[in-house]
Amino acid sequence: MRSTTVRRRPAGPPAATVRPGPGGVGRSSSPVAERVSDDLRRGSGSFLEQRRRVAGLTSLASAALGVVGLYQFGLLRRVPEPSLPFLGADAVDASGEAYQQLKTPDAAIGLLSAGVTLALAGMGDRDRARTRPWVPLALAAKTAADAGGGIYLFIEQVTKHRKVCSWCTVAAAAQVATLPLALPEARAALRRLRGRS
Repeated sequence: MRSTTVRRRPAGPPAATVRPGPGGVGRSSSPVAERVSDDLRRGSGSFLEQRRRVAGLTSLASAALGVVGLYQFGLLRRVPEPSLPFLGADAVDASGEAYQQLKTPDAAIGLLSAGVTLALAGMGDRDRARTRPWVPLALAAKTAADAGGGIYLFIEQVTKHRKVCSWCTVAAAAQVATLPLALPEARAALRRLRGRS
């Protein structure tokens, strides 16, 4: 009878990613993609914390816009919010202005926009300000546009409707809060670009 030798893995932290075997149906991976996975989920420094916060705030804005979207598509009869004199989500979110752009509910456009912000926050590994400086610059520009849009819609509600949508206000506040988080990495990317020229 032949004896078999059992090879043991050296002690240490568990593998970061479970890698599938060859073949099969589905997407392929790469060392770069696995590095992005490790950096985003477990890394620290190199602006990763700020990127996570941008993703968290954008996800919060998306959740708020999702509630508005359920109302704008007729899946909710009323927007759930406290009965306070300055709140009026039903009137604000059912107005013609809310359906003017592309003749579709503005919550749908907001969710699409939030998806772009999330993609930019997640794109690239910890060194992206050095290797792909256009990505942090694009994220800073996008969060500036998000913040400006949120402020504009809040002002529109106050001046036109004399009431605000609580969910829209949460989304706008989250969007405004993303901008200062994106700026430090954008400044590092800009320094990198200036150093190349």
